[in-house]
Amino acid sequence: MKSPLHRRLLLTSLLSTVYCLFSCRSTPPPTPLDQLNPQQTNGYNVFQTHCAQCHYDRHSGSLHGPALAGIYKKPYLPSGAPVSDERVMETVLHGRGLMPAQPNLDPAVDPGELDDLVAYLHTL
Repeated sequence: MKSPLHRRLLLTSLLSTVYCLFSCRSTPPPTPLDQLNPQQTNGYNVFQTHCAQCHYDRHSGSLHGPALAGIYKKPYLPSGAPVSDERVMETVLHGRGLMPAQPNLDPAVDPGELDDLVAYLHTL
């Protein structure tokens, strides 16, 4: 007969293993650049012009801002807010914390660029 301590240790070990199996998954790699559709390719170019100086897109690690690799593959943005197209667009257009606003991507100023950027971010 196993002691209560032994059962508790066994249960703790089992729960730790289950936690690691479900939470220690790595994010899938980004879509290769040569497999992007035209909208996503334009979004990549928008990213390079407006975002790449502060954010990495295709690998982890922070530059001046957080890496955006896998941004839509996680339930939350780096800010802690739930990830959604609307939240991402809001952050890009109006800024948040140390991130400056990008009003030049406003659909009223340049139709389509913000949608293209979001389409690209979905591939990361």
